Amino acid sequence: MGRHNGRRRDGRRRDAPAETGEGDGDARFGRSGARRESGSDGDWLVRTVAGAKTYRCPGCSQQIGPGSPHVVAWPDVVSGLVSRRHWHTACWREREQRRPPVERGRDAPRH
Repeated sequence: MGRHNGRRRDGRRRDAPAETGEGDGDARFGRSGARRESGSDGDWLVRTVAGAKTYRCPGCSQQIGPGSPHVVAWPDVVSGLVSRRHWHTACWREREQRRPPVERGRDAPRH
């Protein structure tokens, strides 16, 4: 079977923008498996994934290797998806207790 005029099985065009779900919060992330979490740093949409490439965790600045289960989180606002970040699951859980990362120069010693 060939392509059906660029439409997906659900009838939407392949290049159609994602629904904003105004008034229906689940429509924005219903198929992604995301869940809503709240903390002192705001409201987030979070999902567990096993990435296909290497990411850098904003919590510990260490790498998350390909295939490693981890968390993707983005602010629960309409434009928040562009701000998504990949976190180690433990780093995401402990983010409110963590101090801001120390900015070091390229030649600074690592302690």
